Amino acid sequence: MIDQPLVSIGLPVYNGENFLEEALDSILSQTYSNIELIISDNASTDRTREICEAYAARDDRIRYLYNETNLGAAKNYNLLVDEARGPYFKWAAHDDIIAPTFIERCVEVLEQDPGLVLAYPLSVVIDEHGDIIKRFPPLKGLDSPSSHKRFAAHVCRRGVHQNTVFGVIRTEQLKKTRRIGAFSSSDRVLNGELALRGRFYEVPELLFFKRTHPDAHWKKHQRRRDREVWYDPNRAGVKTYPTWHLFKEHLRSIRLSPLNAYERLMCRLSMAWWVRYNWRRLVSFS
Repeated sequence: MIDQPLVSIGLPVYNGENFLEEALDSILSQTYSNIELIISDNASTDRTREICEAYAARDDRIRYLYNETNLGAAKNYNLLVDEARGPYFKWAAHDDIIAPTFIERCVEVLEQDPGLVLAYPLSVVIDEHGDIIKRFPPLKGLDSPSSHKRFAAHVCRRGVHQNTVFGVIRTEQLKKTRRIGAFSSSDRVLNGELALRGRFYEVPELLFFKRTHPDAHWKKHQRRRDREVWYDPNRAGVKTYPTWHLFKEHLRSIRLSPLNAYERLMCRLSMAWWVRYNWRRLVSFS
């Protein structure tokens, strides 16, 4: 359809030869055809470049970017937002899979409701063989008309997964945020910031398959300080206090977002629960 709005899909990757082709196939086989796929390769040393160049040669919807040095995950993710040309944007991981109607169903609801900033589907975790090993429960509170309730649902609720960051986002709203920060758990901060800007919608269909495997970055970097370096290589050797950093970033999101006085106050009050839940990490400076 000619009148379909362009959806920019950004795929950051570093040494992703293990599952990259499967991820690319799932993106390029979307029923929603008006997409551009931007791949930013963070100086991979395996077959990633070869795979990407082969796919780009076959499909003109792909733009392949190669970084001569590893920028860190944060800069690589955010570079893709700068490159996006469509009114809608979606991040994709090299090891995840999306169902054929993922983009179609998400864009459909975003087009119908201007108050939504993000749409995402039900999700499961798959292993390296593609078998389902965990199902994520539906999220609650993210469609509330109240900014502080949406913020609390993302930031201050136990066990909330952050798969929404891989949903379809209004590019204009995403570019008004600070995007992915160069620190551990910055996806939580971004989700909270987006929630302050508008409602989320959960498509009641299983369309996202998040993969876990031994080489996944969050398995290879178990310690928070190691994850900080994954986000930003320049932080190697720098003494960090991840939990305190996260606390300050959430408060900064509240301060920078377009909220009235009541909503701003309620968001700050909700952080009291966050402090209580994370108290041991805060006092131990972990």
